[in-house]
Amino acid sequence: MYQQTLYKIITPIKPHVIKRLNKSRKWEYGYNKEYDIIVISRTGQIGEIYEIQDLVIALPLEDKPYKRSNKPLEQYWEVFTPRKELKNIKTIFDWKAYPLKFKEQLHDYIDEEFRRRDEGFWFYNKGVATYLTGTHYMYLQWSKIDVGQADFREANRLFFIFWEACKSDTRSYGMCYLKNRRSGFSFMASGETVNMATISSDARFGVLSKSGADAKKMFTDKIVPISVNYPFFFKPIQDGMDRPKTELAYRVPASRFTRKKLDSNAQIEEIVGLDTTIDWKNTGDNSYDGEKLALLVHDEAGKWERPENILNNWRVTKTTLRLGSRIIGKCMMGSTSNALDKGGRNYKKIYDDSNVNKRNRNGQTRSGLYSLFIPMEWNYEGYIDSYGYPVFDTPKSEVEGVDGQKIEIGVIEHWENEVDGLKEDPDGLNELYRQFPRTEKHAFRDETKQSLFNLTKIYEQIDYNEDLKHSNVVTQGNFQWEDGVQDTSVMFVPSKQGRFMVSWVPNIIQQNRILIKNGSKYPGNEHMGAFGCDSYDISGTVDGRGSKGSLHGLTKFSMEDAPANLFFLEYISRPPTAEIFFEDVLMACVFYGMPILAENNKPRLLYHFKRRGYRKFAMNRPDKTIHKLSVTEKEIGGIPNSSQDIKQAHAAAIEAYIENFVGYNNEQYGTMYFQRTLEDWASFNINDRTKHDASISSGLAIMACNKNKYRPVAEVIKEPLNLSFSKYDNKGGQSKIINR
Repeated sequence: MYQQTLYKIITPIKPHVIKRLNKSRKWEYGYNKEYDIIVISRTGQIGEIYEIQDLVIALPLEDKPYKRSNKPLEQYWEVFTPRKELKNIKTIFDWKAYPLKFKEQLHDYIDEEFRRRDEGFWFYNKGVATYLTGTHYMYLQWSKIDVGQADFREANRLFFIFWEACKSDTRSYGMCYLKNRRSGFSFMASGETVNMATISSDARFGVLSKSGADAKKMFTDKIVPISVNYPFFFKPIQDGMDRPKTELAYRVPASRFTRKKLDSNAQIEEIVGLDTTIDWKNTGDNSYDGEKLALLVHDEAGKWERPENILNNWRVTKTTLRLGSRIIGKCMMGSTSNALDKGGRNYKKIYDDSNVNKRNRNGQTRSGLYSLFIPMEWNYEGYIDSYGYPVFDTPKSEVEGVDGQKIEIGVIEHWENEVDGLKEDPDGLNELYRQFPRTEKHAFRDETKQSLFNLTKIYEQIDYNEDLKHSNVVTQGNFQWEDGVQDTSVMFVPSKQGRFMVSWVPNIIQQNRILIKNGSKYPGNEHMGAFGCDSYDISGTVDGRGSKGSLHGLTKFSMEDAPANLFFLEYISRPPTAEIFFEDVLMACVFYGMPILAENNKPRLLYHFKRRGYRKFAMNRPDKTIHKLSVTEKEIGGIPNSSQDIKQAHAAAIEAYIENFVGYNNEQYGTMYFQRTLEDWASFNINDRTKHDASISSGLAIMACNKNKYRPVAEVIKEPLNLSFSKYDNKGGQSKIINR
């Protein structure tokens, strides 16, 4: 059975503490620094605490859930039929015309709807008490979408809980939602826009999309209809047309201020408006620059193509959501991703920078947003049952869907069938992955034609590795000298905080194999494999980031007990000091007894090897004979990264390895298990190699294991052969040689 959950219930606070503070209703809406949780309850009481994509969220305490039926199987979300008395009441002015006795019959009903809007709503769903945020309730109960009423989906419930946490957290600028196609984001964002705008005064709400036309369409086809269909008691006074094209204005029309109109109304409150607007802008880097927004909806943010740049726009629009250091507005950003070269790369940057586990000292993520990804199987139309849950596995008997249709096959099997049908169409397959991703990696798949290497094989291997992620083919850990004494024996110590990823270690006899020749240390397992390394020289950088040090180990064919052509080690890290990195690399080489080919334009690593007595572990560049090496190359070894010949040879080495040993070959999959390296290969740019540390070191490892391919051919100077024949003078009785 396929099992997956989008959240888990945790207990970071002792129950007696929750009970004590619940009794006095001391839990305040917003971020609670003391307990490091985000409270979305407006009642002063909390119940279950959810963890959704590492965001810890305290829900309200369960409060008399609505029960459609006493039978659990008959309990599900169902839209409440609006009171029939509301049918002919379109505006607050219509309402005022009715007698008091009529109004009193609806007061409790209207008050309850406002309470649900503010505090949320509890109902039983197949026997389980289920919480909807106020925004989600408004979306389900009062928002009209293209299919009429929106259906309840568990995925959307968790989406709205996550969004409520973003709204309540004063550290957050909003959310960055990585979604699948037809997940309902545009309608949910439109519903939230109207919901917030109709309870906000002196505020502005904005909409952007991948083009101005798309933003306009979202405004006219989604936002405006939702606003029009709100009941009168949620609908503020509106200026202009009922269905505007550019701006929805919740303010008193100028015509209301005529003397005649004023005289006809008993109370001045009748003509008080919110002075709140909703509009859209054309797509551009400076859209909404200089404005102050309560909410910015960024629809289709992963599809901004050149010359438009979502990164530049977000840097501008982010300032519209704050006054100084105080965040006064939120952004609801969501999208599937285009190919990386068509806007996807910039969106991926924002998404990666929205990781809630990576915060600055102000408690904010690098982007200011919080990232959320919901796999396609949770939100795929046609595979949601009547309780709003996905039908993962093919059922033994038909299941009724939320749309009333029968579900005969599970969504996982359906998706796999789609994938199998596109195996011969790599770009079509990657488009399917981007539109309906099951992992974040799927969502950011690139077009095969954009890559220097065979993306089909790389992605085949990535997918295969994903299926193996729980099979322990890779172990994380660190190397250390035995008893902490340098230049003795090295041990590998597994650790979840380790910097090394290892898929194979040699047997005990092969470990720490060092040969001593003429007083120098040589690697004893050079015939078994080699390392490649992309080093760095400076411990710290101005921005605190900098490129990482990268090390890869690769075996080659040998008669030893070792797998051939296996990348067995990956190290992509930047320890606090460069010296720690140098020692890490040295210990790995000693443990495996293998040489290393490193770039010598950053020579400190190679000088470290020489200083410690391991110069013979550092390979010389294989494309030159020893007498052709420079003085420095003779001293420390290594290979430069500036030569075009070296760059081309390096890229060709990776390309050949991928073709032969990555992906599906000869009815079996390759054994390249390091996902970060595979992803780096997928995005490798030979003209901008600085961002691809893993590709640099892995390519050098391949070159090191195949050094004979790059050995220069000795020039042999040969004298030209004289094949001419002598000529004779045959006059007379004796022939004579003609001298030339």
